[in-house]
Amino acid sequence: MTRQIYILDQHLGAVLSIREDGSGLTVLVDRCPHPDGIVVDGSAGHLYWTNMGPTFDEPCGSIERARLDGSERTMILAEGLTHTPKQLRLDAAERKIYWCDREGMRVMRANMDGTEIETLVITGDPEANRGDATRWCVGIALDLVRRQVYWTQKGPPGGGLGRISRTSMDRPNESDAEHQIEILIENLPEPVDLELSEKGDSLCWTDRSQGSGGGSLNRVRVDPASGAIGMPQLVVAEMDEPIGLALNADEDRMFVADLGGSVHVGDIERGQWNRLLSNAGRFTGICVL
Repeated sequence: MTRQIYILDQHLGAVLSIREDGSGLTVLVDRCPHPDGIVVDGSAGHLYWTNMGPTFDEPCGSIERARLDGSERTMILAEGLTHTPKQLRLDAAERKIYWCDREGMRVMRANMDGTEIETLVITGDPEANRGDATRWCVGIALDLVRRQVYWTQKGPPGGGLGRISRTSMDRPNESDAEHQIEILIENLPEPVDLELSEKGDSLCWTDRSQGSGGGSLNRVRVDPASGAIGMPQLVVAEMDEPIGLALNADEDRMFVADLGGSVHVGDIERGQWNRLLSNAGRFTGICVL
């Protein structure tokens, strides 16, 4: 079966689709202000994506939805209800969307129609801590079996102050004494997006770093029973500021999109990688159906 890949291009401000053999590149939706994170709800035939907004200085981000062909474009979260939304995830069973808000310094969720907006985690005050990249929440992954949310705080470019943390999905009140945040990995160069395997035993992330060829894809093993993590492993190096990643679990294939305009496809276990696209835009989010 030929899979369809959906990519966000910040240069065009567009949602693109392409077949997994690299053919059929199509613009589905345009006029998206700094699109960043995208997910697909295959059962409902919908794409959801975040827009960071026309400026990062003010809260003017938004979340949109469209059919898989780009039709029926709908604003789910109006501009200003989140600051600069980044990676996006779905909990389709609970009809929830989850996202990280970078300058808003929050991990957030809402119903899939945009109602009942909640803040799960606060990492700083957008005014008092303005510009402190160590507090910026960027990538997000969900363990729907164990009801846990993972997220990255990227830190300054290549600064070695990035981290990956984890907490419960079911205690949204940050003042709750039981609402514990676990810092899993610290001192990373610049972690961005996350991908957790369906079994919850492997966590991958892109590390943007700075400059052409400075980025990488990384992985850490997770014990599904205890939640303990192993040592971080470098999977692929010399990527051009990688951002989005998506796992095709059926075939153990990972898709990575980078700001240099490339889409990388590979087998994490075998270490075999190639490119579907090169120098084709400024790519951020990616998802696969």
